[in-house]
Amino acid sequence: MAGAYDASLPSVPDWLNKGDNAWQLTSATLVGLQSMPGLVILYASIVKKKWAVNSAFMALYAFAAVLLCWVLLCYKMAFGDELLPFWGKGGPAFDQGYLKGQAKIPETVRIFGNGTTEKEATMPYFPMATLVYFQFTFAAITTILVAGSVLGRMNIKAWMAFVPLWLIFSYTVGAYSLWGGGFLYHWGVIDYSGGYVIHLSSGVAGFVAAYWVGPRPQADRERFPPNNVLLMLAGAGLLWMGWSGFNGGAPYAANLTSSIAVLNTNLSAATSLLVWTCLDVIFFGKPSVIGAIQGMVTGLAGVTPGAGPSLLTSTKCIAGLIQTWAAIIIGIFSGSIPWASMMIIHKKSTLLQQVDDTLAVFYTHAVAGVLGGLLTGLFAHPDLCVLLLPVPNTNGAFYGGNGGKQFLKQLVGAAFITVWNVVSTTLILLAIKMFIPLRMAEEELGIGDDAAHGEEAYALWGDGEKFDATRHETQMQQFERDQEAAHPSYVHGARGVTIVL
Repeated sequence: MAGAYDASLPSVPDWLNKGDNAWQLTSATLVGLQSMPGLVILYASIVKKKWAVNSAFMALYAFAAVLLCWVLLCYKMAFGDELLPFWGKGGPAFDQGYLKGQAKIPETVRIFGNGTTEKEATMPYFPMATLVYFQFTFAAITTILVAGSVLGRMNIKAWMAFVPLWLIFSYTVGAYSLWGGGFLYHWGVIDYSGGYVIHLSSGVAGFVAAYWVGPRPQADRERFPPNNVLLMLAGAGLLWMGWSGFNGGAPYAANLTSSIAVLNTNLSAATSLLVWTCLDVIFFGKPSVIGAIQGMVTGLAGVTPGAGPSLLTSTKCIAGLIQTWAAIIIGIFSGSIPWASMMIIHKKSTLLQQVDDTLAVFYTHAVAGVLGGLLTGLFAHPDLCVLLLPVPNTNGAFYGGNGGKQFLKQLVGAAFITVWNVVSTTLILLAIKMFIPLRMAEEELGIGDDAAHGEEAYALWGDGEKFDATRHETQMQQFERDQEAAHPSYVHGARGVTIVL
């Protein structure tokens, strides 16, 4: 077989950096593993046994459906040419000539008033195919996070219709506005790895979906223990480790920025997990595994907006928008403020208690995402902003100058994503409701997976079955003969035990 640099191979384009391309594909794979199998395992194990299959399937279906919709239409809606200030022109992204060319986000170019170019369009040193797949993994995990709010009662057919519609009419708008060269990007709102595009949008959309789908049965709301805590930790571990690709791949290059972003990401997650766990011990007397996982997630979501730049065009190696000490501070806030919103504010608010957000996605993602975006507006270093942002004279509020204006921009960006997701998610669900019930029938809610899919998660012997000696007659007879030969005093005993669970 020909080697990597064989003379007979096609020439390598001048723009292709094999190191950047390798790291970007690795990062994309890490982010993909967060969803499949990370969230598939986490969702399947964190719910009651009767919903394990349904919860896993919702994540699995979304991962596959988003990929097909992404290459058929949605990638160019999020990163293509401008249709509206908040939306790109949709179109297919699977032509070989298009995918083999250099990656480019055309609308990120910035033009002076006199028509000259102030900032070139973002053009990483790897193929367009790499960028299309990398951004797909972000779209997939965002959609799967929405499912966490409606586990345990949403009609699976309604979910199958919801996924492509929400991807088209909600996710692509946020992605284009903040990443693809839309109006928020050019205004200077900072969201480099998805604090707003991913976490805020999924948390708000999940909360709205939970309202329209309705709550779980009262018995499930009062008691909804995980069916496998150890497997739940395995899924959470994949989610945590995959975040290295989430923020480490955001610079679009294998440089010092990606290294610092990975360190900041893990440091924030660890800090937030420890803070959440300490608060559980102080107020409830003992640590909780579920609480630790929630603290991990809020730390990851909180550091995402500023851990590393996703639209890096400078050749200089820099350390994202925040310094490592700021990542620790973000971890402290991410482990405490979402905890207080979930454990205190939620319990005192009648309105919040009426909405059954199964996995508390609103608190762990929306609250943490907004928190991270606002803290980035405070901690964004001016020297780093000069190199990274399309708008000059930008810095966090703690560095003086126009910092207060940047904090205001972060607020406005959060407000836009929130309002758009409330409206779009509501309209999508009401449209689906005209044709498909959003909620399972009451008898299905009582049965669970067997009613929804005809399958159950665990086939344990004794679950509705009795021991049938005739099915094992040959083996039993052979066993008895062997026992009699070894022990003449052997007495025939019971051939089986029926376990009643």
